[in-house]
Amino acid sequence: MERIYADRKFIIIGFFLLIGLFYLARLFYVQIMVDKYILSANNNVLRYVTQYPARGLVFDRNGKLLVYNEAAYDLMVIPRQVKNPDTMALCHLIGIDKAEFINRLQKARNYSPFRPSIFEAQITRDSYGFLEEKLFLFPGFYVQPRTLRKYTYPVAAHAFGYIGEAGPDVIEKNSYYRSGDYIGINGIEKSYEEILRGKKGMKIRVFDVLNRDKGSFREGRYDTTSVAGTDLYSSLDAELQEYGELLMTNKKGSIVAIEPQTGEILCIVTSPSYDPNLLAGNIRKKNYTKLLQDTVFVPLFNRALMAMYPPGSTFKLVDALVGQQEGVLFPDTRYGCQGGFPLGNGKKVGCHPHPSPLDLIGAIQISCNAYFCRVFKSIIDKKSYLNTRQAYENWRKEVMSFGFGKKLGIDIPGELNGNIPTPSYYDKYHGKNRWRSMTIISLAIGQGEIGITPVQLANMSALISNRGWFYTPHIIRAIGRKDSLNEAYSTRHKVLVDQRYFDVVIEGMANVVTGGTGTIAKIDSITMCGKTGTAQNPHGKNHSIFIAFAPVQNTKIAISVVVENAGYGAAWAAPIASLMIEKYLNRKVKRKDLEESMINGNLINGKQPESERGQGNILPD
Repeated sequence: MERIYADRKFIIIGFFLLIGLFYLARLFYVQIMVDKYILSANNNVLRYVTQYPARGLVFDRNGKLLVYNEAAYDLMVIPRQVKNPDTMALCHLIGIDKAEFINRLQKARNYSPFRPSIFEAQITRDSYGFLEEKLFLFPGFYVQPRTLRKYTYPVAAHAFGYIGEAGPDVIEKNSYYRSGDYIGINGIEKSYEEILRGKKGMKIRVFDVLNRDKGSFREGRYDTTSVAGTDLYSSLDAELQEYGELLMTNKKGSIVAIEPQTGEILCIVTSPSYDPNLLAGNIRKKNYTKLLQDTVFVPLFNRALMAMYPPGSTFKLVDALVGQQEGVLFPDTRYGCQGGFPLGNGKKVGCHPHPSPLDLIGAIQISCNAYFCRVFKSIIDKKSYLNTRQAYENWRKEVMSFGFGKKLGIDIPGELNGNIPTPSYYDKYHGKNRWRSMTIISLAIGQGEIGITPVQLANMSALISNRGWFYTPHIIRAIGRKDSLNEAYSTRHKVLVDQRYFDVVIEGMANVVTGGTGTIAKIDSITMCGKTGTAQNPHGKNHSIFIAFAPVQNTKIAISVVVENAGYGAAWAAPIASLMIEKYLNRKVKRKDLEESMINGNLINGKQPESERGQGNILPD
């Protein structure tokens, strides 16, 4: 009997618990779910207004504002709510014709009759004032506040990049983005998109049948606040960047300058370029099309990261270091030169007249082709290796440790690898085991199949000044807090050459400027190391190349300059690099005649050949 009463007790308790759970569920439904039902049922009078955050600002290394935000507005449309609009009046306000109006409305309707989509993007603050007064006449249309990117200086367009509307593929892959959202398309806007974009918020507003705003729904209970993007502190020197772009006026090429002790990029110039403001706002699409169609100047092409050139004689420095590491070259190694390096059958790698024989320092100073052909041959023919292939593989491994033949990992998208040819490449063209040092001798002087980007050249200059190590070049030095280093760029990379072998090379580079092929670059108040290069170009006139760093001790700047179709390295690249170094270290330039000749030189249209510039004697390299 007692057992029966006990069972009944549990049944009664369970019954009351079930009733309690029912009432709790009902209470949840009344307080929570009903509100959501109301939100859904009242879509025709409620408007969900995304609160777009302001993107993070961008500053230069000295605290100057480079990229900021300006108020802009998107005209949005909800197709189902559009009823008998004054089409011509709206067309007049936003500057389109009736056919375009119909096309845009149909496109929005195809996307969704119920959801808002952009009808006219990024209306300026001035234009918005006129539109706001008439907006009540257009049911189904409303204005969505946004921000527009603006640039304090019309420079560094390829570094900054630009923003544009997120495409369908982006929206499909990333749930953060919706139709009409903007995203970084290129440059640091793309690399640091998640940091710059911030976090969107949402406001729900109530509108009456006359399209009048009646305030927040439920006193803002369901609203969320946007969070502004994080500011970026770049390593760029705005004044140096502006000066570099001025020097490269009417020239094709690039300038990349790095602070060797940190890997921070001081300037990254690509020429021809464009004003970054051209790709901001609702003029972006029109201007982008024009820039894209310019096949003469190709202003959208980032030469600093994507153009690959034979490095010419600047590459002799690499062979000088590798040769010492391999034990086949010493500072007092002397080779003669009788006008070049003989190849057989009456052919030779030519060289300019100079004293002979030369030791290593003299060979760097004078840039003797024959000397470095012999150095390269001694590396590849070294008897401790089983065969040419093994020796070449080792040489290639040591060369690639300098950052060649692979992406450095710079924080701007679009960087290319460059090219240090593989043994299999030569197997394909010459036959397996059928190529020797003499077959590939052009590599000795930075010609042949080698391809190096300007940023890799600047990095080579930086690592030589550091005696064998470098940080990955980067353009952002701090995120959100000044003077903090991004950890991703704080790892030292060491080349496969001992530190002790760099001093003799650096002495040779100093002599290049004081009494060698790069004397045009000499600055009275600054000690500088440099190396000229003339890159052969099968499509036209040779490219002028110069790398340098200064001061020699406690180096502050390492630089590469490439000027396409400009002849000898000393003709254009060396003086431009010298002016950049003077500008950065002294903050002003005293050599006004040289500055003026560089700025006014027009190489794109071929109006000013080297012989007309009157720069004095220039040694070939």
